[in-house]
Amino acid sequence: MNLEEEAKQFMHNKNRCLLVASDYQLKAKETAIFPKDKALEYLCLGLVGEAGEIANKAKKVIRDNKKDHDLGGEIGDVLWYCAMLADHLKLDLGEKLYFRTHQSLSNSQAAIFYIFIKWNDG
Repeated sequence: MNLEEEAKQFMHNKNRCLLVASDYQLKAKETAIFPKDKALEYLCLGLVGEAGEIANKAKKVIRDNKKDHDLGGEIGDVLWYCAMLADHLKLDLGEKLYFRTHQSLSNSQAAIFYIFIKWNDG
C-alpha cells in the first residue's frame, strides 16, 4: 500500500474525506460553466464575491453574537474559484498548496520532502 492509499484508508476508517487538491481541481472543472473568453475576469470577480460573502457572514456573527453560521458553504465556493483560477492559469493547485505549506522549511528540507512525496506518488 502506498502512502496515498494508506492515508485514504486512515481517513475512511475515521469517517473523514481525503481529497487531494489536484484531484479536487480536476473534479471542480467538471462543473465549470462560464465564458472561457472572459475566464480570468469571471473567476477573479467570483472569488472576490465569495470572499465578500464570508466577510459579511462573519460580520453578522459578530454583530448578532451568534454561534451558528454557514461559513463552510462559502469556504467551499472560495475553494472552487481558487481551483478554477489555478486551472485557467495552468497551475497545479496541489503543488501551490504544498509549496505554500512548506515555505517555513529550509530549501534543502523542502526539496527532500518534495522528492519524498513525488517518489511515494509513484
